[in-house]
Parts: sequence; C-alpha cells; structure tokens
Amino acid sequence: MFKPVQIADGIYSVGCRDWDIRDFHGYSTYEGTSYNAFLILDEKNVLIDTVKKEFADEFLDNISKIIDPSKIDIVISNHTEMDHSGALPAVMQRIGKDKTIFCSKMGFKNLKSHFTSPLNLKSVENGEELNIGKRTLSFLETKMLHWPDSMFTYLKYDKILFSSDAFGQHYAGDCAFDDEIGDEIMSHCAKYYANILLTYSSKVQDLLKSVAASGLEIKMICPDHGIIWRDNPGKIIAAYDKWSRQELSKKAVVIFDTMWHSTAKMAREVAKGIESLNVSVRLMNTRKCHRSDIMAEVLDAKALVVGSPTINNGIFPVIADVMTYIKGLKPKNRMAAAFGSYGWSGEAVKILNNEFQAMGMEIVDDGLKVQYVPAKADLEKCFELGEKIAKKIIETVN
Repeated sequence: MFKPVQIADGIYSVGCRDWDIRDFHGYSTYEGTSYNAFLILDEKNVLIDTVKKEFADEFLDNISKIIDPSKIDIVISNHTEMDHSGALPAVMQRIGKDKTIFCSKMGFKNLKSHFTSPLNLKSVENGEELNIGKRTLSFLETKMLHWPDSMFTYLKYDKILFSSDAFGQHYAGDCAFDDEIGDEIMSHCAKYYANILLTYSSKVQDLLKSVAASGLEIKMICPDHGIIWRDNPGKIIAAYDKWSRQELSKKAVVIFDTMWHSTAKMAREVAKGIESLNVSVRLMNTRKCHRSDIMAEVLDAKALVVGSPTINNGIFPVIADVMTYIKGLKPKNRMAAAFGSYGWSGEAVKILNNEFQAMGMEIVDDGLKVQYVPAKADLEKCFELGEKIAKKIIETVN
C-alpha cells in the first residue's frame, strides 16, 4: 500500500506501488515499480495521470483520503501507456464520465483506440495553458519521449514539472523523495534511461535545449515512476544531458555465453587484458545477467566485447537475444570486438561483427575464434585482444 503524500500546498502524490512486478516489457524490475499520479486542489481540482488497471480500487481509495473523487473537475493524461491510463475508465466512472480528460493530439487518438467506453477527451496544443484558479497549467509536447503521445504538464505557480515517463525509475521502495534516498537512486535512473530512453537521446537533447532557451524554472520534478525530485531536480536533468549526449567512460563491457566453458575462459582472459591497462571492465554472463542490467552497464561504456560459441552455424540464443535488445536501443559512438570457441564451423565471430557493423560500431579487431578448448597460446591471444581494446579506448576517451 502507498499512503498519499503531500508534496506542496494543496498538491498530493496519490499513486500506487507495485511491489511484486519483476518484469516490465523485458526490463528486470527487481525492486518493483510505482505508478505515480498527482492531485492538485484549487478552484478546479485536477488529477494528473492514473495507474495500472489492477490498482484502480487502491488508487481511488488513495484519492478518497484527500477528497471525494466526484469533486475532481479535470483529468490530465500525460501518457496513454496502460500503466498510466489503464485505470482511467474506472476512475471516470467514479468521478463522473462527463468530466474532461486533457491529452495531446496523439493521446486523444490513443485513448479512443484503447477504450470502448466513451470518454470526454480534449486534445491540447503544445504550449497551451489551462487556468484552474490561482494556478495555471501549461502543456509541453514531448513526442517520442518515449511514446508519440507523451507530454509534460508544468504547474507555473509552484514551478513543478509533471514529467510523465521521463526522469523516473522503476523503484518501489519506502522513499518518496530524492533527499530521502540520496545517490542510491542514480543507478536506478541510469538503468531506466539505458533501457527506455537511450534510443530517443536526440529527442532528449532537443527537449533540454528547448527548456533551457525558454528559461523555464523547475523547482520540483514529478515523474510517473519512482521518486520525486524536490531537493535537487537539476541533478537528474544534468544526468539526462550527459546520458543523451552519450558521453562515454574508459570502460568495456564483456558479454559472453558458453557451452563447455571454453568461451568463458576466453572471456576472462579478454577482461584481464582490458583491466591490465587500468580500463574499467564488466564481465557479464548472459545466462546469469539480465539483458536490462547488461544494457545499464553499456550506457557509459566505450567498448562492447561479445563472446559466443557457434551453435547450428549461428550465435548462441541468449547472445542473440541480448544483441537484438541492444540494437533496438541504438547506442552510439561505441567500439566493438568479438570472440568465441567452436567445434565445427565457427561462424559466430563473423555474425557478431556483422551485428556490430549494423549498429554503426567501430570494429577494433577482426575477432578471435578458437576450436574446442583454448590452449595457453590461445588464452594469451585473448589477453592481447583485451589489451588492444583497452589501448584503443584510452586513445579515444578523454
């Protein structure tokens, strides 16, 4: 259960925590998540976003602790993905089906497609304002951050940004605010950005530049997942600026899978070679590390090194899964190399190089393949490959 929290005078966080969810579209949510929604009390009472359908009763109960739901005058849908709009029909049944739901133009289209029950929808323009009493709401279109319908709502009087799925994290802990949890939350933020927003980095840069040019003052950021940034919203804005520019570290991620431990032996030697030149390295077995945790490490890594056995003239299935996942998130400015053991034909290295090329990565080495069990001389070559990668990282990363 989540107890409603007052975040400013007359403004409440009334969403729900999902403690049990462990998979979110292939993203591992090992600490669950939250579905944040916000209630603003003024001459017109406003609800910003709802929650997942399964939490509708709990959500309405949270609202009821603050106000009779029927006294809500306006609903704003910043994002129509079902974890934020699924409860909308049940909510409107309770507060009044004739009440207006404000959304973006694409949100209007999406909500009509999602629900068969009639909803009183009104689309808004980018920059349009809505007066609710002493406060005024302003709508900012954020198309493709991360859906075509996405928008932010800015509360001018209080300088609060309701940021939909941006600046959030999948986190369902006891803390509600950034100053309560501290730096611990940043690893959750990085993972969230890497797995959800990295592919839209150019859009993030455009948004940050637009906000900076407008002089918009932001004292608090309220995302639809995770903690609220009330103490230092500039911290997460600066992190998004860095991540979206894809500023990379002297770091390599060595990803591998193995059948009879041969590729695993190669992976360890490659990692040792990288580490020998004081370049940071993460060694990640795809059978034991979730794809979303691998992607979180790739976020700031200059090099991606992948090892796979050859099976059925192809790469190992779990490696294929991870490579497809990484490709969809479009990391830029990376270098890469491949290695692997084989028994008969040995196509894995070539296939991996083709994948790197398709992702626009610089291939540091043609790759290293070893038949059956690597001998001492083979492992020395693996170490040398790691050194070669490390030297290239040092040359290219300031």
